[in-house]
Amino acid sequence: MTKKKAVVLGATGMMGQKFVQLLANHPWLEVSAVAASDRSVGKSYAASTGGQMVRHLPDGLGELQVVEAAPRAIADPDIVFSALPTEVAGPIEEDFAKAGFPVFSNASSHRMDHDVPLLNPEVNAEHASLVEEQKRRTKWDGFIVANPNCTTAILSLSLKPLHDRFGLETVIVSTMQAISGAGYPGVASLDILENVIPFIRNEEEKVERETNKILGTAAKPATVTVSASCQRVPTIHGHIEAVFAKTRHPASPEEVAKSMSEFQSTPQKMKLPSAPPHPIIVRKEEDRPQTRLDVDEGNGMTVSVGRLRRDSALNGIKYIVLGHNLVRGGAGCSILNAELLMAQKYIQ
Repeated sequence: MTKKKAVVLGATGMMGQKFVQLLANHPWLEVSAVAASDRSVGKSYAASTGGQMVRHLPDGLGELQVVEAAPRAIADPDIVFSALPTEVAGPIEEDFAKAGFPVFSNASSHRMDHDVPLLNPEVNAEHASLVEEQKRRTKWDGFIVANPNCTTAILSLSLKPLHDRFGLETVIVSTMQAISGAGYPGVASLDILENVIPFIRNEEEKVERETNKILGTAAKPATVTVSASCQRVPTIHGHIEAVFAKTRHPASPEEVAKSMSEFQSTPQKMKLPSAPPHPIIVRKEEDRPQTRLDVDEGNGMTVSVGRLRRDSALNGIKYIVLGHNLVRGGAGCSILNAELLMAQKYIQ
């Protein structure tokens, strides 16, 4: 297979660097261009990143010259990955879609648009068909596909086996979110050292809205009551979430553990390059998962579940889930989305 050329927008930021890192040596894709804000344009990629996160840039990519994040500045990419900040992402992503490019966005700008697939591929691969409706409405030659908020991506993957087998009525989630989720330079050190910050702007609303769009059908969101409380904690990578779920049908911890452990979906069946063999790993130890020990499971694409037990308040199930916020919750999910649409022939 001839590799398709990929451009990364917002390539100098923390999420953009993760895109570049994950795309290095990818069997289907290669980075042909990196784009960023005006202050980086014209510089080498290595000089623009300043070693913020990726200690060693993949061979050859550090010499790429950073270009403007505009279709006119980039020579015919096949795929566009957007790690742009939400406040600027919307119109730039639309410009690329209008110019005929498939855009895979990590920003929240278009997530809730009715005909933009909000994809977490193991959960709702069938929603990819929405790109056809989107193209009819917009008259664009390209399209936009969004991946969820990092917290939602981790949560919805863990909920999928429960929703399919037992049905979900209510989900309450309390999160402990790593500082890399705030980007670079992120949270001020004096704010986060030896501290927990019980507020992340717009995060709870995103989780509550996005979860139902992902768990529903392409035409209609699910009707699960979702309540989220989000906290920033002093870890680098990995969001831990305490989940409390009321199911429509009785579910024992043993049944839930079996459903999660055996869960596989479209990306695994299609053997997509970034798909982990086991999207969910269930830990039996009483003190797992832990960010230090488990965040990189499945190269960051697997979520780890532990402490599965009955919940008396909701008469349901409760558990802890951990996922890598920059991989499953970010660049990795977006790349898997691109692989899915390539395999489904939405990208020729």
